[in-house]
Amino acid sequence: MVLLCLLAHPAAGLTPKDLSRVGLAPPPGARAPLDAAFTDSADGRRLTLGEALSGRPALLMPLDYACRNVCDPMLAVAGTALGATGLAPGTDYRLVTLGLNPRTDAATARAMVAEQLGQGTLLAGTVVLTGSPGPVEAVTRAVGYAYAYDRDTDSYAHPAGALVLTGDGRVARALSPLAMTARDLRLALVEAGEGRVGGLGDRLVLLCYGYDPQTGLYTPLIRRILTASGVVTVVGIGLLVLGLHRRSRRDQPT
Repeated sequence: MVLLCLLAHPAAGLTPKDLSRVGLAPPPGARAPLDAAFTDSADGRRLTLGEALSGRPALLMPLDYACRNVCDPMLAVAGTALGATGLAPGTDYRLVTLGLNPRTDAATARAMVAEQLGQGTLLAGTVVLTGSPGPVEAVTRAVGYAYAYDRDTDSYAHPAGALVLTGDGRVARALSPLAMTARDLRLALVEAGEGRVGGLGDRLVLLCYGYDPQTGLYTPLIRRILTASGVVTVVGIGLLVLGLHRRSRRDQPT
Protein backbone atom coordinates (compact mmCIF):
# COMPACT_ATOMS: atom_id res chain seq x y z
CA MET A 1 0.00 0.00 0.00
CA VAL A 2 2.34 2.66 -1.21
CA LEU A 3 -0.08 4.83 -3.20
CA LEU A 4 0.83 8.36 -2.23
CA CYS A 5 -1.19 11.52 -1.72
CA LEU A 6 0.76 14.50 -3.05
CA LEU A 7 -1.94 17.06 -3.85
CA ALA A 8 -2.07 18.30 -7.43
CA HIS A 9 1.59 19.15 -7.97
CA PRO A 10 4.76 17.07 -8.00
CA ALA A 11 6.76 16.47 -4.83
CA ALA A 12 9.44 18.94 -5.84
CA GLY A 13 11.26 18.91 -2.51
CA LEU A 14 11.21 15.16 -1.92
CA THR A 15 13.92 12.91 -3.27
CA PRO A 16 13.36 9.30 -4.38
CA LYS A 17 15.03 8.28 -1.13
CA ASP A 18 12.49 10.36 0.84
CA LEU A 19 9.60 8.77 -1.03
CA SER A 20 11.01 5.27 -0.55
CA ARG A 21 10.52 5.67 3.20
CA VAL A 22 6.81 6.45 2.81
CA GLY A 23 4.60 3.44 3.42
CA LEU A 24 2.45 1.43 5.79
CA ALA A 25 4.13 -1.53 7.46
CA PRO A 26 3.00 -2.19 11.05
CA PRO A 27 5.74 -3.94 13.05
CA PRO A 28 4.89 -7.15 14.89
CA GLY A 29 2.88 -6.41 17.99
CA ALA A 30 2.31 -2.79 16.97
CA ARG A 31 0.18 -0.80 19.40
CA ALA A 32 -0.93 2.81 19.18
CA PRO A 33 -0.19 4.90 22.31
CA LEU A 34 -3.54 5.43 23.97
CA ASP A 35 -2.27 8.40 25.98
CA ALA A 36 -1.44 10.47 22.88
CA ALA A 37 -3.57 13.61 23.23
CA PHE A 38 -5.32 15.50 20.44
CA THR A 39 -8.09 18.01 19.87
CA ASP A 40 -11.58 16.75 19.15
CA SER A 41 -12.69 18.94 16.25
CA ALA A 42 -16.34 18.55 17.25
CA ASP A 43 -16.04 20.63 20.41
CA GLY A 44 -12.39 21.62 20.75
CA ARG A 45 -11.80 19.56 23.89
CA ARG A 46 -8.63 17.60 24.64
CA LEU A 47 -9.09 13.94 23.82
CA THR A 48 -6.67 11.02 24.11
CA LEU A 49 -6.64 8.27 21.52
CA GLY A 50 -7.81 5.86 24.21
CA GLU A 51 -10.84 8.05 24.90
CA ALA A 52 -11.54 8.24 21.18
CA LEU A 53 -11.55 4.43 20.92
CA SER A 54 -13.63 3.99 24.10
CA GLY A 55 -12.64 0.33 24.24
CA ARG A 56 -14.19 -0.40 20.84
CA PRO A 57 -12.53 -1.71 17.68
CA ALA A 58 -11.79 1.17 15.35
CA LEU A 59 -10.84 2.08 11.83
CA LEU A 60 -8.01 4.59 12.18
CA MET A 61 -7.45 6.75 9.09
CA PRO A 62 -4.50 9.17 9.08
CA LEU A 63 -5.44 11.97 6.68
CA ASP A 64 -4.28 15.29 5.38
CA TYR A 65 -7.58 17.15 5.61
CA ALA A 66 -6.41 19.41 2.76
CA CYS A 67 -5.55 16.53 0.42
CA ARG A 68 -8.01 16.28 -2.48
CA ASN A 69 -6.20 13.73 -4.63
CA VAL A 70 -6.46 10.60 -2.50
CA CYS A 71 -7.74 11.47 0.97
CA ASP A 72 -11.17 12.62 -0.21
CA PRO A 73 -12.02 9.51 -2.24
CA MET A 74 -10.28 7.28 0.31
CA LEU A 75 -12.55 8.53 3.10
CA ALA A 76 -15.62 8.40 0.86
CA VAL A 77 -14.94 4.77 -0.12
CA ALA A 78 -14.33 3.82 3.50
CA GLY A 79 -17.55 5.53 4.55
CA THR A 80 -19.58 3.69 1.92
CA ALA A 81 -18.03 0.36 2.93
CA LEU A 82 -18.62 1.01 6.64
CA GLY A 83 -22.25 1.89 5.97
CA ALA A 84 -22.73 -1.46 4.21
CA THR A 85 -21.16 -3.58 6.97
CA GLY A 86 -24.36 -3.68 8.99
CA LEU A 87 -22.39 -2.72 12.10
CA ALA A 88 -23.47 0.24 14.24
CA PRO A 89 -21.08 3.22 14.17
CA GLY A 90 -20.18 4.49 17.60
CA THR A 91 -21.53 1.33 19.22
CA ASP A 92 -19.91 -1.63 17.45
CA TYR A 93 -16.90 0.35 16.27
CA ARG A 94 -15.39 3.82 15.96
CA LEU A 95 -14.14 5.60 12.86
CA VAL A 96 -11.23 7.81 13.93
CA THR A 97 -9.54 10.23 11.53
CA LEU A 98 -6.15 11.65 12.47
CA GLY A 99 -4.89 14.84 10.86
CA LEU A 100 -1.31 14.76 9.63
CA ASN A 101 -1.08 18.49 8.95
CA PRO A 102 -0.74 20.43 12.23
CA ARG A 103 -1.75 23.67 10.50
CA THR A 104 -5.22 22.42 9.60
CA ASP A 105 -7.85 23.91 11.90
CA ALA A 106 -10.81 22.06 13.37
CA ALA A 107 -13.37 23.69 11.08
CA THR A 108 -11.52 22.56 7.95
CA ALA A 109 -11.16 19.03 9.35
CA ARG A 110 -14.86 18.80 10.22
CA ALA A 111 -15.94 20.15 6.85
CA MET A 112 -13.76 17.71 4.90
CA VAL A 113 -14.97 14.67 6.85
CA ALA A 114 -18.63 15.74 6.71
CA GLU A 115 -18.40 16.33 2.96
CA GLN A 116 -17.16 12.79 2.35
CA LEU A 117 -19.29 10.93 4.90
CA GLY A 118 -22.50 12.92 4.67
CA GLN A 119 -24.77 13.86 7.51
CA GLY A 120 -25.88 10.69 9.26
CA THR A 121 -25.16 8.10 11.90
CA LEU A 122 -21.70 7.34 10.48
CA LEU A 123 -20.58 10.94 10.85
CA ALA A 124 -22.12 11.07 14.34
CA GLY A 125 -20.01 8.05 15.33
CA THR A 126 -16.80 9.47 13.85
CA VAL A 127 -14.08 11.13 15.91
CA VAL A 128 -12.17 13.77 13.94
CA LEU A 129 -8.81 14.49 15.57
CA THR A 130 -6.28 17.24 14.99
CA GLY A 131 -3.09 17.79 16.92
CA SER A 132 0.49 18.93 17.16
CA PRO A 133 3.31 17.03 15.41
CA GLY A 134 4.49 15.26 18.58
CA PRO A 135 1.45 13.09 19.35
CA VAL A 136 0.63 12.60 15.66
CA GLU A 137 4.14 11.27 15.02
CA ALA A 138 3.99 9.13 18.16
CA VAL A 139 0.89 7.34 16.86
CA THR A 140 1.96 7.01 13.23
CA ARG A 141 5.45 5.82 14.17
CA ALA A 142 4.07 3.22 16.58
CA VAL A 143 1.71 1.72 13.97
CA GLY A 144 4.24 1.77 11.13
CA TYR A 145 2.63 4.57 9.13
CA ALA A 146 5.42 6.64 7.52
CA TYR A 147 4.83 9.94 5.71
CA ALA A 148 6.94 12.89 4.57
CA TYR A 149 6.41 16.65 4.41
CA ASP A 150 7.38 18.48 1.24
CA ARG A 151 8.31 22.06 2.14
CA ASP A 152 8.48 23.17 -1.48
CA THR A 153 4.84 22.33 -2.17
CA ASP A 154 3.58 22.52 1.44
CA SER A 155 2.03 19.06 1.07
CA TYR A 156 2.40 15.59 2.52
CA ALA A 157 3.34 12.36 0.83
CA HIS A 158 1.62 9.58 2.73
CA PRO A 159 0.34 6.06 2.07
CA ALA A 160 -3.29 5.48 1.13
CA GLY A 161 -3.82 3.11 4.01
CA ALA A 162 -5.93 2.63 7.12
CA LEU A 163 -5.54 0.57 10.26
CA VAL A 164 -8.01 -1.50 12.22
CA LEU A 165 -7.27 -1.26 15.93
CA THR A 166 -8.52 -3.33 18.82
CA GLY A 167 -10.13 -1.53 21.74
CA ASP A 168 -6.79 -1.39 23.56
CA GLY A 169 -4.92 0.09 20.58
CA ARG A 170 -3.29 -3.00 19.09
CA VAL A 171 -3.01 -3.03 15.30
CA ALA A 172 -5.23 -5.86 14.08
CA ARG A 173 -5.09 -5.21 10.33
CA ALA A 174 -3.77 -2.74 7.78
CA LEU A 175 -6.25 -2.17 4.95
CA SER A 176 -6.28 -0.45 1.58
CA PRO A 177 -9.17 2.04 1.69
CA LEU A 178 -9.31 2.56 -2.08
CA ALA A 179 -10.01 -1.18 -2.54
CA MET A 180 -12.00 -1.59 0.64
CA THR A 181 -15.23 -3.58 0.66
CA ALA A 182 -17.93 -3.98 3.26
CA ARG A 183 -16.95 -7.64 3.64
CA ASP A 184 -13.30 -6.78 4.35
CA LEU A 185 -14.22 -4.13 6.87
CA ARG A 186 -16.77 -6.26 8.67
CA LEU A 187 -14.36 -9.19 8.92
CA ALA A 188 -11.55 -6.94 10.16
CA LEU A 189 -13.75 -5.21 12.76
CA VAL A 190 -15.19 -8.54 13.93
CA GLU A 191 -11.65 -9.87 14.37
CA ALA A 192 -10.58 -6.73 16.22
CA GLY A 193 -13.71 -6.90 18.37
CA GLU A 194 -12.46 -10.22 19.78
CA GLY A 195 -15.90 -11.72 20.26
CA ARG A 196 -17.74 -8.52 21.21
CA VAL A 197 -18.72 -7.55 17.65
CA GLY A 198 -20.69 -9.60 15.13
CA GLY A 199 -22.21 -13.02 15.56
CA LEU A 200 -21.54 -16.71 15.07
CA GLY A 201 -22.03 -16.36 11.32
CA ASP A 202 -19.17 -13.83 11.15
CA ARG A 203 -16.85 -16.18 13.00
CA LEU A 204 -17.72 -19.03 10.64
CA VAL A 205 -17.00 -16.78 7.64
CA LEU A 206 -13.63 -15.85 9.15
CA LEU A 207 -12.71 -19.52 9.11
CA CYS A 208 -13.02 -19.48 5.33
CA TYR A 209 -11.18 -16.21 4.64
CA GLY A 210 -7.57 -15.24 5.09
CA TYR A 211 -6.03 -11.79 5.37
CA ASP A 212 -3.45 -10.94 2.69
CA PRO A 213 -1.00 -8.34 4.11
CA GLN A 214 0.31 -7.56 0.62
CA THR A 215 -3.06 -6.31 -0.64
CA GLY A 216 -4.72 -5.42 2.65
CA LEU A 217 -7.74 -7.53 1.62
CA TYR A 218 -9.43 -10.73 2.74
CA THR A 219 -9.43 -13.58 0.24
CA PRO A 220 -11.30 -16.89 0.26
CA LEU A 221 -9.23 -19.85 1.38
CA ILE A 222 -10.41 -22.70 -0.83
CA ARG A 223 -8.90 -25.37 1.40
CA ARG A 224 -10.63 -23.97 4.45
CA ILE A 225 -13.92 -23.61 2.58
CA LEU A 226 -13.73 -27.22 1.41
CA THR A 227 -12.81 -28.37 4.91
CA ALA A 228 -15.66 -26.41 6.47
CA SER A 229 -18.07 -27.72 3.84
CA GLY A 230 -16.85 -31.26 4.47
CA VAL A 231 -17.33 -30.89 8.23
CA VAL A 232 -20.85 -29.53 7.74
CA THR A 233 -21.66 -32.40 5.38
CA VAL A 234 -20.33 -35.04 7.79
CA VAL A 235 -22.22 -33.51 10.71
CA GLY A 236 -25.37 -33.36 8.59
CA ILE A 237 -25.06 -37.01 7.58
CA GLY A 238 -24.40 -37.99 11.20
CA LEU A 239 -27.51 -36.16 12.40
CA LEU A 240 -29.56 -37.76 9.65
CA VAL A 241 -28.35 -41.25 10.56
CA LEU A 242 -29.00 -40.59 14.24
CA GLY A 243 -32.51 -39.38 13.47
CA LEU A 244 -33.28 -42.42 11.30
CA HIS A 245 -31.92 -44.76 13.99
CA ARG A 246 -34.09 -43.19 16.68
CA ARG A 247 -37.16 -43.36 14.43
CA SER A 248 -36.53 -47.06 13.62
CA ARG A 249 -36.28 -47.83 17.36
CA ARG A 250 -39.58 -46.05 18.02
CA ASP A 251 -41.28 -47.95 15.20
CA GLN A 252 -40.17 -51.38 16.45
CA PRO A 253 -42.97 -53.39 18.08
CA THR A 254 -42.65 -53.85 21.83
